[in-house]
Amino acid sequence: METALVTAIGSFSADIVIKNLKKRAVRVIGCDIYPEEWIADSRNVDAFYQVPYATEEERYVKELLAIGVREQVNLLIVLTDVEVDVWNRHRKELKEHSITLCLSSEETIALCRDKRAMNRFLSGRNLGNSIPTRELLETEIETLSYPVVLKPFNGRSSQGLHYIKSLEEMKHVLTLCKPEEYVVQPYYKGSVITADIVRDPQSGTSIVICRRELLRTLNGAGTSVLVFSDPLLEKMCQEIAQALEIKGCVNFEFIEGEDGIYHMLECNPRFSGGVEFSCLAGYDCVGNHIRCFTGEDIEPGSHIKGMYIARKYEEYITKITGEEGQKE
Repeated sequence: METALVTAIGSFSADIVIKNLKKRAVRVIGCDIYPEEWIADSRNVDAFYQVPYATEEERYVKELLAIGVREQVNLLIVLTDVEVDVWNRHRKELKEHSITLCLSSEETIALCRDKRAMNRFLSGRNLGNSIPTRELLETEIETLSYPVVLKPFNGRSSQGLHYIKSLEEMKHVLTLCKPEEYVVQPYYKGSVITADIVRDPQSGTSIVICRRELLRTLNGAGTSVLVFSDPLLEKMCQEIAQALEIKGCVNFEFIEGEDGIYHMLECNPRFSGGVEFSCLAGYDCVGNHIRCFTGEDIEPGSHIKGMYIARKYEEYITKITGEEGQKE
């Protein structure tokens, strides 16, 4: 039996990841930085562990490797960017423990996590209609045509993202951030489009599920979406996934301009927060992601259907504390 360690099971994608791993008869070990009574999905895994922050890198890696040994883990599935970065640096230790890291290659991850390098890569190959990206330190802010977008070159979940409307606003923001960590882009008005892509590197086959994000949280997670088909966008995603040598499931994000042209923003080299939308639309991104790391062929995308999907929040009792909890 396969045993998977899934990190950050309090995140948006955790629920469908756990459900679909179990459909595949995978034993699931979950972990998170918070205690189990704070995490609804802690009740849905075979064992749960509270672990250190990934930013405490040495302690975090040591603890997860120990869990791997204790639980005889052979697959590691990471759900947040900071953990992607950490494990991309510690592949050797995982290999020594016979644990397969279910991510694309080290080179691909490094490229996807650097917006500067990604822009150079795409524009150099004439792929994705990428938005011009400049390093803030090398930019004369007086020459910019405002509004512009300011973002960390290795940012995640819209953290540190700024929409700058004027030179005066830019000067103020520069007093609050480290310019060497930022890139600047022109502001493109349009709709946010994301695509979940599952690519099998053995066959070169890529399945693409596109969605228009109708409502989003402040950190960029879709809560109401339209799953749709667009052969032009799907072909663009397949070409980019091939050039990047993607393995398994990742998420591409685009801006669809008012002229109808898609401009690629970034690749999230992990399950997206909205991957359950793609699963509901007819493609098991989770199970087929695992297939890419176990030598199996991925399934065709013949059952994907266009649909509107809305997400809601639901409450779960995780622990009864007794009558004292009722006292004032």
